[in-house]
Amino acid sequence: MGAIPQVLIVVTLIAVAQAGYLGGGYAAYSAPAAYAAPAYHAAPAYAAPAIVKAPVAYKAAPAVDYYAYPKYSFSYGVNDAHTGDIKSQWEERDGDVVKGEYSLVEPDGTVRTVSYTADAHNGFNAVVHRSGPAVHPGAVVKAVAAPAIYKAPVYGGYYH
Repeated sequence: MGAIPQVLIVVTLIAVAQAGYLGGGYAAYSAPAAYAAPAYHAAPAYAAPAIVKAPVAYKAAPAVDYYAYPKYSFSYGVNDAHTGDIKSQWEERDGDVVKGEYSLVEPDGTVRTVSYTADAHNGFNAVVHRSGPAVHPGAVVKAVAAPAIYKAPVYGGYYH
């Protein structure tokens, strides 16, 4: 016999014994005067595990590197005659103040120049300038030769 059926038998016998059914049959069993019905026991009460509160999250102040003062400057430019890509930019930063400018040649031939500044007091500001004449190519007219007219050769009559 396996372990599970033995355990099941033992648990059943304990339940029957606690219910008052063992002890020589019904004739030999006499219930106490104040207790006439078999006792049904409630399942043992198990306390829920205690709720442990998580510690309050510590919000660290943002890391500020006081030793790296933000200061830089850069510039670049492209002048590609093959593709017509012509542009340039420069920018410099000193602390929280940024200044810069970029320019590019638009498809119509004008030059767009944007000068910008940014700081904590005024925010970001940009001024756009356009210079140079706009060149719009005229309509392209394609000359097409008239189609050649083909005439079938004329043969002298048909003779039998």
